[in-house]
Amino acid sequence: MFYERLEEFVTATGAFASKPAPTGDLCLAQIQCGNGLAREEACRNNKKPEGVAMHFDLTDLRLYLNILDTGNITAGAGRSHLSLAAASARIRAMEASLGIEFLQRNRRGVTPTPAGKALAQHARVLLQQAERMQQDLADYAKGVKGQVRLLCNTTAITEYLPELLADFLREHPNLDIDLQELPSARITHALRQGAADLGIVSDAVDTHTLETLPFRDDPLVLIMPRDHPLADVQTPGLSDTLFHDYVGLPANSALAVYLEEQALHSGIRMQIRIRAQGFDGVIRMVARGAGLAIVPLAAIQRRGVDQSFRSVALTDDWAQRKLLLCARSFSSLPGYASALLEALLSV
Repeated sequence: MFYERLEEFVTATGAFASKPAPTGDLCLAQIQCGNGLAREEACRNNKKPEGVAMHFDLTDLRLYLNILDTGNITAGAGRSHLSLAAASARIRAMEASLGIEFLQRNRRGVTPTPAGKALAQHARVLLQQAERMQQDLADYAKGVKGQVRLLCNTTAITEYLPELLADFLREHPNLDIDLQELPSARITHALRQGAADLGIVSDAVDTHTLETLPFRDDPLVLIMPRDHPLADVQTPGLSDTLFHDYVGLPANSALAVYLEEQALHSGIRMQIRIRAQGFDGVIRMVARGAGLAIVPLAAIQRRGVDQSFRSVALTDDWAQRKLLLCARSFSSLPGYASALLEALLSV
């Protein structure tokens, strides 16, 4: 399957169509290349890259995907634990070896060319297959570790997962988890692209083409100081609150993005006086009179009995959220990702 994917990429890009076989000197130069700089030198010494064998290693592919995920070579190099010079040399060598540009460079960063998009699709599959091979061979190789990439929204990360994931890691010493917080819409996009194993999203987003399972009920509630002008309103909607000041989460928080999008749908921007780190900080500021906030009911319940602020259910449909576990295919998950899925569903 690994080599079939390589053949598909070659066919899709036409990289080797009607081209002569590589010369013996060039093959030797590539075989002896141990790093991106050496491979680039081999390419420079052969001005016409026709017929050059495609010698992308897994580091090259991971680097390329990290660059696409971050939008620029500098950040992609950092995520790949490479220097900028080494990363740039690897990308130039990949392009030179086939005579194809994979990235369009501009002042704001990089974007993939059509050939680059084809490479990204195959690279994701190849890396997933390499990880699956590693997992399958883990029983035979002492110390081999697997990694699950899990993408979640704000509530899942802060309210439901810390203890659950800690228990899982304790019970699976050979597994790591790459946990990232993203808005639900970006999570479903990443899953469709094969950029993650599992995701936890709000049921408000489109999960078409993905498989889903229920995870948690996650309603949102409005909280306010006890002497707030809205304290006597029994069932407020979001539009009733938007002329009042809010305490918000950090601007890049998935829930903050979601709430501010809902406000814009009402035609009014949320008035954020201050942003606090985490639900606990938001709740404490609201209790001291800083403004309103919208938080998950789970964050309120975790505090137990607290009479310092008032919480009321929102009437808006979007606030009656449910969280879903999702993947491209649960049955096709690698063994270590399936183990995490089982743990997430067991509680």
